[in-house]
Amino acid sequence: MSHTLLSLPAARALHLAAQGMLTTPRRKAAKADVLAAIRRMALLQIDTISVVARSPYLVLFSRLGAYDPAWLDELLAEGALFEYWAHEACFVPREDYRLLRHRMLNPAAMGWKFSVEWMKKHQADIEQLISHIRDNGPVRSRDFERRSGKGNGWWDWKPEKRHLEVLFTSGRLMVRERQNFQRVYDIAERVLPEWNDAAHLPGDDEARLDMIRASCRALGLVKAGWVADYYRLRRGNDAASLHALADAGELLPVRVDGLKGDFFVHHSLQPQLTLAASEQLAASACSVLSPFDPIVWDRKRASELWGFDYRIECYTPAPRRQYGYFVLPLLLRGRLAGRLDAKAHRAQGVFEVKALYLEPGVRLSQRLRDDIIKALQRVADWHGTPQLRFDRLPAGW
Repeated sequence: MSHTLLSLPAARALHLAAQGMLTTPRRKAAKADVLAAIRRMALLQIDTISVVARSPYLVLFSRLGAYDPAWLDELLAEGALFEYWAHEACFVPREDYRLLRHRMLNPAAMGWKFSVEWMKKHQADIEQLISHIRDNGPVRSRDFERRSGKGNGWWDWKPEKRHLEVLFTSGRLMVRERQNFQRVYDIAERVLPEWNDAAHLPGDDEARLDMIRASCRALGLVKAGWVADYYRLRRGNDAASLHALADAGELLPVRVDGLKGDFFVHHSLQPQLTLAASEQLAASACSVLSPFDPIVWDRKRASELWGFDYRIECYTPAPRRQYGYFVLPLLLRGRLAGRLDAKAHRAQGVFEVKALYLEPGVRLSQRLRDDIIKALQRVADWHGTPQLRFDRLPAGW
């Protein structure tokens, strides 16, 4: 089997092409582009931190430019997307429910996301909750809140939000929509009425291989050590799976200069691979990335492919943070060239850059400054916080 040899910048460009991040969009985004971008990534991780835009909205902005965030909410409510544990909690295209259904049928294997003991202990209350939803319609977790020691809403005892979580993980409930980003839960068969396990459920091995296929499409460039993380698959003989897909013509074998291991490029990128091999695939997009963007969420892959050591520090105690609370990587023309600690002050219309850092070896030039300012101004304008404010800048800025 012959291998195409790629330089490291060409390999990075292929990955960006697969993710829809090679160039800046040339036209204004439409609602259909939101769904297309999620299908291209295969899944869109959810996180609730809103110091800047919540992560799923920012990931889409990085790919689409200015768009209406309500489109994502509408696609969920319309049923084009569903929510489940994929990489972590994710929006996933409706047609890929079949890939994740096995996890719902074996929730005990989901670790902390599901408690068998909780289900046993609260079985009667949980069944009562299911009956209530079936008879009265969807619920939110806030329907369970109790204030000042008094019952609030329809439940007359202090309810546990965890009931909803275990029912969600076991697939009995699904998220029908989000209201102010809060989940609204409904009976699964009402959200996905066409689904039938007997008719539609693939075997375990088939589902796993299809998730590996989807990971390969989304990443563009893969190796055995990277592919399982995308859907958080238990590591198996991933090298054999990739070689089998290459033998079938679904993956194209490549070598990457300076990186160890067997790499593969998804066959859908054959035209881009031809350009990349002759150093003609140019990455020109300049964008601020979410910490939960697929480009950087796998720390090992980010280190190998980009030489970018990235740890999400919002869950780290403040004295131990190296860069800041909500640090956003900077993608500049095919390099992860820096990072910034940012906060959007929406009431004041100010986008604050608390600190801006360049990666070791990145030379500060006028072009780099212009790229950074333009990328920051675009994201600030989209936020409705058009005034940029810098607190700490690199030496020599």
